[in-house]
Amino acid sequence: MANFNIDVKAATTYDAIVIGSGISGGWAAKELTEKGLRTLVLERGRDVRHIADYPTTMMQPWEFEHRNQLPLDVKKANPIISKCYAFYEGTTQFFVKDAEHPYVQEKPFDWIRGYQVGGKSLMWARQTQRWSDFDFDGPARDGFAVDWPIRYADIAPWYSYVEKFAGISGNKDGLATLPDGEFLPAHQWNCVEKYFSQQIAGKYKDRHVIMGRAAHITKPNPIHMQQGRAQCQHRTICERGCPYGGYFSSNASTIPWAMKTKKLTLRPDSVVHSIIYDEKKGKATGVRVIDANTKQMIEFYARIIFVNAAALNSNLILLNSTSNRFPNGLGNDSGVLGKYVAFHNYRGGISGEYDGFLDSTTEGRRPNSPYIPRFRNVFKQETSGPASRFLRGYAAGFSAGRSSRTNQEGHGVSLKENLVNPQLGGWYVGSHMMGETIPKESNYVALDKGLKDPFGIPQLKISIDYDENDDKMVKDYQEQMTEMFTAAGFKNIRVRDDHRNPGLDIHEMGGVRMGKDPKTSMLNKWHQLHACKNVFVTDGASMTSTSTQNPSLTYMAFSARAADYAVKEMKKQNL
Repeated sequence: MANFNIDVKAATTYDAIVIGSGISGGWAAKELTEKGLRTLVLERGRDVRHIADYPTTMMQPWEFEHRNQLPLDVKKANPIISKCYAFYEGTTQFFVKDAEHPYVQEKPFDWIRGYQVGGKSLMWARQTQRWSDFDFDGPARDGFAVDWPIRYADIAPWYSYVEKFAGISGNKDGLATLPDGEFLPAHQWNCVEKYFSQQIAGKYKDRHVIMGRAAHITKPNPIHMQQGRAQCQHRTICERGCPYGGYFSSNASTIPWAMKTKKLTLRPDSVVHSIIYDEKKGKATGVRVIDANTKQMIEFYARIIFVNAAALNSNLILLNSTSNRFPNGLGNDSGVLGKYVAFHNYRGGISGEYDGFLDSTTEGRRPNSPYIPRFRNVFKQETSGPASRFLRGYAAGFSAGRSSRTNQEGHGVSLKENLVNPQLGGWYVGSHMMGETIPKESNYVALDKGLKDPFGIPQLKISIDYDENDDKMVKDYQEQMTEMFTAAGFKNIRVRDDHRNPGLDIHEMGGVRMGKDPKTSMLNKWHQLHACKNVFVTDGASMTSTSTQNPSLTYMAFSARAADYAVKEMKKQNL
């Protein structure tokens, strides 16, 4: 007679477990399965299948009960998630509602989450810029945070690797501060955007306005067609899910690709409680999961574990993974787990108007816009003095468009003619900043000692805020962009600081940072926990600093690189 316990454990044992199915988890799953590992992907949210589970993707505005607006009762019940630009009637199914996963705000923090297969890769803004050595060596130059254990040369081939598969549009701009990549054709400028780019190029040697680099297939290559993905249709409703696979998501790309290997087991509705650490073996042996439907605790086992639950949830899981060896969280010998969390500062913005090009307008839509790479404090610390000195810098978005005016006068036929034939107004221009915040010990997440979530797991306590460096950065952005707008001949220039809470940038990073010294960091250069070598963290939690670039492309490259290393180490019997 078979031993029942042995049979059960065999049925729940895999070569690898990946926690999370978003951008980084999807890449980990793809790489591990392609290399032959039987891989279990645990996703706390529901299953979302490409195309089949995008219920609003083909709906027209008049098909929504509230014309695609959020009802007042939804806004009142969800004051946090309702602040997100992408949360509206057509996307509510992809966002975590405020009451579904409560957390403690020691300081105001808007935590934007997507719990489903694919995670936030369904709703992300799709901006994809590489880091440069100026970004990786930032902490070493100014002494804030710890030195990255890697540099651009370590990650450059992996950027190329993931760009070719994901499909990234852009131009070869030849900038030292923003390395070029493996690009599909770039999106098109409009005339005012091109004019601004030319004006800045003529007036500044160190400032550039380029077309943004985005995860959109502007011209499919064979690898994209093999994935079943097609050219981006420029519908600009990406956050509803794209049935064409025109933009990169785990659902359209990496998860189906991993499925084709027959090595992937995908388990939705699996809320990870903690990672199991074996004191005798000196390594992690598996993962405890709470079934979201039955509330039953289940254990799964594997030789290696990739933690890709998104930055703050990855921190939560490791903090909740305690043992005699690690009473303060798995791998937390340094005591820095949950600390030095950082984010991107989106507070600053500017708008203006332009009187020229009244003989031109735009036609159609575009899911991307121009981008201004960081130009402050790059080659040296150029801001100085107590009132203006700040560390690091900011990037910025830019766009231009032409307004229209509708004449609502008249009656009957004349009113109808006026309404369907709006008159063109002038050009408007606008920009928003994306500033690098400095990781600080005082910006942290921890487990609340008393409050539990609906699954009995401690709630995450978040204590994250801006500082004087961020305030000075906003002021400098406003001053520099005002100067640039003025130099280009823009008028009616208005700056703003919306004082939004941290978190609404949706770029939280850190808490399980990489570093050279186990005494001051959690992960080595391969994203392994220093103190538990068979656990890897390759999502935003692993970031040592934030740079000014959108981070998702870097998560993809990190995940592919770490998975490649993990498989090689397994074959050497080192894991």
